[in-house]
Amino acid sequence: MVSFNPKPTVDGLPYDPEQDVQEKRDIRKKYRQLEKLTAEHQRPQDLDAEVLAWQVAQADELFSKVKNPTEATLDSTVLRNVSSISAQKARAMKLGSGAFDMDDFVTKLISFMGGRQCLEDNEDGSEMEVEEEIGLDWDKIGRKALAKSRRVPVTHFMLGPLSIEQKKRSQAKRQKEEKVQEEERRPQEVKEEDIQRSDNETTKNVLIIKDMLESTGPINLFKFIVNPNDFAQSVENLFYVSFLIRDGECAFEITEEGDPMIMLCEQPTMEDRLQGVQRQQIVMEFDMATWKRAIEIWNITSSTIPQRPPVRTQLGGKWYG
Repeated sequence: MVSFNPKPTVDGLPYDPEQDVQEKRDIRKKYRQLEKLTAEHQRPQDLDAEVLAWQVAQADELFSKVKNPTEATLDSTVLRNVSSISAQKARAMKLGSGAFDMDDFVTKLISFMGGRQCLEDNEDGSEMEVEEEIGLDWDKIGRKALAKSRRVPVTHFMLGPLSIEQKKRSQAKRQKEEKVQEEERRPQEVKEEDIQRSDNETTKNVLIIKDMLESTGPINLFKFIVNPNDFAQSVENLFYVSFLIRDGECAFEITEEGDPMIMLCEQPTMEDRLQGVQRQQIVMEFDMATWKRAIEIWNITSSTIPQRPPVRTQLGGKWYG
């Protein structure tokens, strides 16, 4: 509808600041007339679609002469008003059952099939409706319908089967939803003595492993911690050894042959730290695959650290293994 061609036209460029003043005044005058017409009639019933189409055509014709921003702004104002009125008319349209008058349709249908009532003159000159028993020409409306559809007409009852049973609408009773009261479960309470008992158990196992490491001397890390019959206790043994390494009571080194060795050592004093002794930390991955590989490589058949019985912890009055 409204187009802007940035390429040069036959008459010159679309933007022409030296356009004739009188021509610009004439364009602005016509645009304001269109704007006034659309601004005064804001109700959709005041303007029909043909008038709106005419206004758009007039705006298109004027826009072909527009070469300055001021006139282009007036063109957009006119199109905005026309669009607003068109949108209001679209919203005001009747759709569905509201757009169809059954009585009017039946009246026109009867008249089309030749059933219109006749009028006779009275003696006083007035007219009076006289109902005549005239058969309706159903073939006429049938031929009209066949012209719009290729569907083969069939014989059937307009109201469906002869025996019509009216379905009774069953009203479902709504029952109040009863909340299922589940058994209330209180969270297990962990007492301070339970935490202390766990800490004491860890400290006890660390001291046991320290004494065993002192009796064995320097030993391969995996030969010391791996329990070939229990992966979980192997992880626990490595966990307890890590405490000794953290506190500086156990040293870890790799020999020239590549064996990981651990041995007891004295904790570094403050003087040793001042001389440059530093604590180093490493992250060691120990999964079941590593556990099986260590058993295979170092031929571990028995556990250096004795098998510990399963630990049972009491929490909230109940025992857990």
